[in-house]
Amino acid sequence: MIRYIILISRFNFLLIGALFLFLIGWPQNTVAQNDNSGRFKTVVIDAGHGGRDPGAVGKDVKEKDIVLAVALKVGEYLKRELPEVKVVYTRTTDVFVPLDERAEVANKAKADLFVSIHANAISNPRIYGAETFVLGLHRSEENLEVAKKENSVIVLEEDYTTKYEGFDPNSPESYIIFELMQNVYLDQSISAASIIQEQFETRVGRRNRGVKQAGFLVLRKTSMPGVLVELGFLSNRSEERFMASEEGQVYLASAIFRSIRDYKNRYEARNNLHMAQGEPTNVEENMEEMTPETTEDFQPEEVIEFRIQVASSARRLSEKEGPYLQFDDVWNYQDGQLYKYTTGVSASYEQISDLLMEVRKIIPDSFIIAFKDGERVPVSSVRD
Repeated sequence: MIRYIILISRFNFLLIGALFLFLIGWPQNTVAQNDNSGRFKTVVIDAGHGGRDPGAVGKDVKEKDIVLAVALKVGEYLKRELPEVKVVYTRTTDVFVPLDERAEVANKAKADLFVSIHANAISNPRIYGAETFVLGLHRSEENLEVAKKENSVIVLEEDYTTKYEGFDPNSPESYIIFELMQNVYLDQSISAASIIQEQFETRVGRRNRGVKQAGFLVLRKTSMPGVLVELGFLSNRSEERFMASEEGQVYLASAIFRSIRDYKNRYEARNNLHMAQGEPTNVEENMEEMTPETTEDFQPEEVIEFRIQVASSARRLSEKEGPYLQFDDVWNYQDGQLYKYTTGVSASYEQISDLLMEVRKIIPDSFIIAFKDGERVPVSSVRD
């Protein structure tokens, strides 16, 4: 009783009504719908936004188009390499799908994992990197802003104030519901999110912005572990070009595919099934049998990246000095006792060469370096 008196003193009656409906009418997050076979059977791939909702807008592309392209590739790879897993999409074309309907799709499918794919944008064009969210209360204003942006789509839905029980996506007070929510799938969701972030960092070379919590409406009613992936920032020109490119979309989709595969292995190993964690799946077993045409479209186990090295230092530089002041996209790696800094990334030597001409206007002695599966290699060994 004391808790409710305190809440009433802090928030308006409409919010209390939302909390009441939440407590008595949103049971999905406490009861799993899946059967008890212990097998990972179904994954739902959710391409964010769509139709009249463009999502974040970059200089050249829209979020809704980027995430749909990546989502469809993820599904293709899953169907090809893990045919025993059922793939369900919330959308496969440029259509608007309300947030609550996306959760309904996952619940009806009795999915074992829900993966919502998005791209971010922010006022500061120097910010870049990938991050993955799980359902929970935001721990920073930055996380709250991401949730506000993704939740704001509900205003495009008819009668959204009734449908979402008075939830106001722009009101910090509305997010109290996520503090009260007991997410029984939090540990599994964090596990899936961590695998995704590791793949982005180690296999695709993206800046790892970490696993975070925030109140996303699209995750609130899903009855299974769920994550919301932010591929990168369309407000950063370098990342926008990467996400808009075919190579970038292949790498990002491959990383998400591998993450789902690894999560499946852990899921089934945890249930003592035949597939132990780390045991090869069809991807590794069939790599030698893949045709050149197949490997051109899908390269899950070999990532070639070209970057432009612009600086090196005996100490780690802060993000307020050196190359960070000259370029929007800076990535660093350690080589012996030195920290080395690069800008730009591409799977194409021709594209990185074009970028090198622009970079040399700022750093005349910059040069191209190459990485294969995260390890630096001679450029000549991977150049076409």
